[in-house]
Amino acid sequence: MAPIIEVSEKVLKGLDDLGIEYSIPQTKPQPQEPSSDFIYVPSIKLYVAKERSHLGKNWFESHEALQENGEEMLSLSEFRKFLKYLVENPTQENAQIYKEITEIRNPWRGEWLDADFKMKDGALHLNAKHKLENGVLKPKYSRPLTKNTLMEDRRISLADYVQSVGERGSTAQGLPSKDIQEGDLYSYFPRSDNNSVAGFNAGSGRRYLYCNRGPSCRYSDFGVRVAKQRE
Repeated sequence: MAPIIEVSEKVLKGLDDLGIEYSIPQTKPQPQEPSSDFIYVPSIKLYVAKERSHLGKNWFESHEALQENGEEMLSLSEFRKFLKYLVENPTQENAQIYKEITEIRNPWRGEWLDADFKMKDGALHLNAKHKLENGVLKPKYSRPLTKNTLMEDRRISLADYVQSVGERGSTAQGLPSKDIQEGDLYSYFPRSDNNSVAGFNAGSGRRYLYCNRGPSCRYSDFGVRVAKQRE
């Protein structure tokens, strides 16, 4: 391969005047980094927004709004790993974001998560990574709940849920496991009525991990934490 030589515009004009052929190699455009409003989380290979947006939309409307901009909603597993990243990288900004999501205080804050629950072949499945196809949300991921999934409403440890995966903590799907320790996070297990989706919220009295919320519900302080891949 012939060496590539950098030349000025004046030299190129001279080559044109002499009728000498040359070629200019095309440089591949470099991927653009999202703005400083996002944090890159290596474990999920996504940029995650520092603040919620799309307030007041229901679960379906939130998906539609995100996909119009080539963005996505965090799945349960991705949300848990995002919280874990904030804890394990304790900058002042990360600590503030974690508090904004989880702290028990006013005002009430909440966000939708990309998980719905449907019965299939006699088993309750977790569906995630939804995409609109002809106006219908269809999941890329659909798997039966793992055997160690917590299937009762009870209080659980937020620290165990965020930082432990396995027998005492969360499942690989991002749901609390049966043996998770007790704490002050109220966990509501997935229902089999084919009309349950996931969300997380905190307020003055409690914080909740919901897996039984109605997708058509709409709340003024419930939004989405935008996620996007590298462009």
